[in-house]
Amino acid sequence: MAKSKKTEKVREKFDLGTLYQKEPGGLFFFRYQINNSRKTRSLKTRDYEAAKEQVQQFLPTIRATSVEVLAAHVNEARNLEKARDTLLLAEAWEQYSKQPDRATPATVSEQLSYETTFKEFVSFLDNPLLQIHQVTHEDALAYAEHLKTKELAVDTHNRKIKRLRKIFNVLKHYCHKTTNPFLAPTLFRKSREEQNQGIRRLSFTREQELQLLRVLEDPKKKVLNKPEIKIIYYLGMYTGQRMKDCIMLRWNRINLQRRTIEVKQFKTGKEVSIPIAPQLYNVLLEAQATKEKDHDFVCPNVAKRYSREDSRGKNVGNNLVNIDTLRVIKWIGLEPSVNIEGRKKAVTVYGFHSLRHSFASHCAEAGVPKAVVLSILGTDSDIVDKYYTHIGEEAQHKAMIAIAGDIGVLSPQDKINRTLAYLASLQETDELSEIKRLLTEN
Repeated sequence: MAKSKKTEKVREKFDLGTLYQKEPGGLFFFRYQINNSRKTRSLKTRDYEAAKEQVQQFLPTIRATSVEVLAAHVNEARNLEKARDTLLLAEAWEQYSKQPDRATPATVSEQLSYETTFKEFVSFLDNPLLQIHQVTHEDALAYAEHLKTKELAVDTHNRKIKRLRKIFNVLKHYCHKTTNPFLAPTLFRKSREEQNQGIRRLSFTREQELQLLRVLEDPKKKVLNKPEIKIIYYLGMYTGQRMKDCIMLRWNRINLQRRTIEVKQFKTGKEVSIPIAPQLYNVLLEAQATKEKDHDFVCPNVAKRYSREDSRGKNVGNNLVNIDTLRVIKWIGLEPSVNIEGRKKAVTVYGFHSLRHSFASHCAEAGVPKAVVLSILGTDSDIVDKYYTHIGEEAQHKAMIAIAGDIGVLSPQDKINRTLAYLASLQETDELSEIKRLLTEN
């Protein structure tokens, strides 16, 4: 068994240097060679993960080829360069937003979340005169404990810590002699904290899917852009694609003659090709009558609603369309989300994404090879794994039989002998004699 890093001196080699401790539980150092001269840098931390993070950040310094950049980084490594400026924590966001290596999320919503998270942290510390280099690990730890009182999901908590870690890393020039206060892994929550909830995303049964299709045909059930919502449900049900991929699908990605749909998934950028099921084909054939141009959206009104943005450029239409799709689910008597103790936000049980789970489930039941399902759903293998576990269960069952052998298992002859012994205790009749004869004849 490997010794704990806390009870032995750690020594780990990287391509351009070595991370090590002089004594068990002591400070970490990084030794490297530059311009044929060996250098050693104290990382000023006893935390292994924090030390490793510093090494990963420092390695590009050593690899630098520009003499000017190299000299600047070596000065930094030797702690010879002083921070050029001080920076109030309350004014740090403005500086961060100008940095070329700042985070550049794909959505405006996530960009705004970076700003909101940072301002929440500044408000929590409530010290207008605090300099950014004065923020400590203890401040970060106190904030992480504060977040735990907000009844957030584990993933939401951890995303906030990761955003703050990134911001402080980008502004490290202003924190020249201090370690990023958000480096420590103890700031993060563990996924197992939510294991006792017993709530998870569910797939639709075939009967529930039929109910969804029936209510979408019911003229008494009203929802905005219902004809297009119907098409989107058919696309989700018979392709397994995410809601955005179904909504933003264009006619030039559909070949009705070859009966195939080509999708470049928004989330992963992966290209997938999907055969068109007969039920979906009929719906698309009917919808084609309203098409004007090949590059038109298959569901133009819903696509426009989905793309709606507010004054800041944040998408707000996706939530509007999601509400529309959840209304259809409620029509068949299912409750999309469940409130649980310890979380402010309800946990989603049924939603449009459940169609993706159903697709994987039906494929697994039909014996479709896992690789084929992945080629349609894309890289979201977690969903596929969830519904292909029966393969592992069958293998485990066979393994148990192989291990147990015949121990404790009656053979067919043993069962016949027991039956004959029981019959012998009964009153003799013609029927009983015939049963004995059938059991004993060769």
